[in-house]
Amino acid sequence: MLSVSNLSIQFGKRVLFDEVNVTFTQGNCYGIIGANGAGKSTFMKVLSRKMDPTSGRVILESGKRMSVLEQNHNACDVFPVLETVLRGNTPLFEVKQEIDALYADYDDAKADRIGELQVQFEEMNGWNAESDAAALLSNLGIKEDYHHQMMSDVDPKIKVRILLAQALFGNPDVLIMDEPTNDLDYETISWLEDFLANYENTVLVVSHDRHFLDAVCTHVADIDFGKINLFSGNYTFWYESSQLASRQRAQQNKKADEKAKELQEFILRFSANVAKSKQATSRKKMLEKLKVEDIKPSSRRYPAIIFDKEREAGDQILNVSNLQAHSEEGEVLFKGVDLNLVKSDKVAIISKDSRATTSFYQIISGNQQPVNGEYQWGVTTTQSYLPADNEVFFKDPVSLVDWLRNYAKTDEEKEEVHIRGFLGKMLFSGEEALKKCNVLSGGEKVRCMLSKMMLQRANVLLLDEPTSHLDLESITAFNNSLKNFKGTVLLTTHDHEFVNTVANRMIELTPSGVIDRYMTFDEYMQNTDIKALRLKMYGG
Repeated sequence: MLSVSNLSIQFGKRVLFDEVNVTFTQGNCYGIIGANGAGKSTFMKVLSRKMDPTSGRVILESGKRMSVLEQNHNACDVFPVLETVLRGNTPLFEVKQEIDALYADYDDAKADRIGELQVQFEEMNGWNAESDAAALLSNLGIKEDYHHQMMSDVDPKIKVRILLAQALFGNPDVLIMDEPTNDLDYETISWLEDFLANYENTVLVVSHDRHFLDAVCTHVADIDFGKINLFSGNYTFWYESSQLASRQRAQQNKKADEKAKELQEFILRFSANVAKSKQATSRKKMLEKLKVEDIKPSSRRYPAIIFDKEREAGDQILNVSNLQAHSEEGEVLFKGVDLNLVKSDKVAIISKDSRATTSFYQIISGNQQPVNGEYQWGVTTTQSYLPADNEVFFKDPVSLVDWLRNYAKTDEEKEEVHIRGFLGKMLFSGEEALKKCNVLSGGEKVRCMLSKMMLQRANVLLLDEPTSHLDLESITAFNNSLKNFKGTVLLTTHDHEFVNTVANRMIELTPSGVIDRYMTFDEYMQNTDIKALRLKMYGG
């Protein structure tokens, strides 16, 4: 279906890919993974012919159509919404355009050509194209009112879903998607997971959403050491099997048959938990064919995120009474919030409006005044806050060592060897620790903020979109750390796996009030009564 032959990509002296040969076949969904800078997005650009390789070639089977999720969200601003979706199937849209142009300047000499085109159009199911495009938009939550608006007039978050509809339209033979879940809500991501799990053509996807990768992927394409290796199974299987391979490599004295038995037990356990029933049988067969030598340890580096508490908090953590916040325009973000948090709570603060959750964190961290209400922290609590926007922390051109030293409490903590220890845990070792903090990438800034939080040793963690900009390795390490943390956590994140495995309480902020339930994220989002209540609270 789609393959690359002797593909090499080099930028100056830096080699991203070296003589890569790989084939992606029909009916499979490949999760493209790799450390930051490994070349995931570059590889996707080469596959979609937006960039030429240094050498080698990309081969798409003759007669097959490729569709790419557009990363430039303004690329279609001059078109109406429905036309934007139709343009996703280029051959069909070109036939339609030619028919329309011939009819616009019609004479009898053009009749034969129109007849030929109409036959082609019918074979492409063109007469149903507009209704199919409209149905696809509706499935993605785009109401009919939007269908004839110009793309330039559409809200950016809705625009993302329209471009997703464009990529999916017309059942492409190969579908390429780079971070398709960005800016999508839970319902839309859930719909996309089901759509792709049942998609019968070839899908290649880059995503930092582990739940999404687990739900849709039949294979993982791991970019490592300048090569691409294909593995059967989803992301969690790849991660756990690579961890198993690392352990087995360290156990030099362990016999081959013992290692094989351990692998077989691992495969049996994993096969019993395949997420999508349609994929279960074929995936189980693939896993059962694996041998010990087929799994390999990864070269990935995982940060050591360890949150220690300076002291234990008492039972009273946070009391909130009748809290209310408005947007800058005076719009009600939330109101009537009454909460009492206790020591065992790990709370997901959620809302359909990210301004609401950010305002809540800004208020309870003392950075913003509420319109109404009050809050009080327990006297034994200490809070550490990771805001969604951390730019204010990184304006001065100081080294990371000096930056982190500003947050140390004692002379001992201010010692360079102590500071470097915390930076080293977040993969800033050696010369990396002397980088200027005002030139860091988004992911590096978040890792610095995590170093700061670890140094503070608070017993309450406030986390507003903590996984933004982080790679899969950092997200996985962060996730595991919070599961093991014995203090209180308040978090907001679009990472499904993160929130579902950490939080035991859901608090949803709406313009009409608050919904508060002790349950997991999956239980909350799938509960029929809560679905109806949410619809009512948001005025739907």
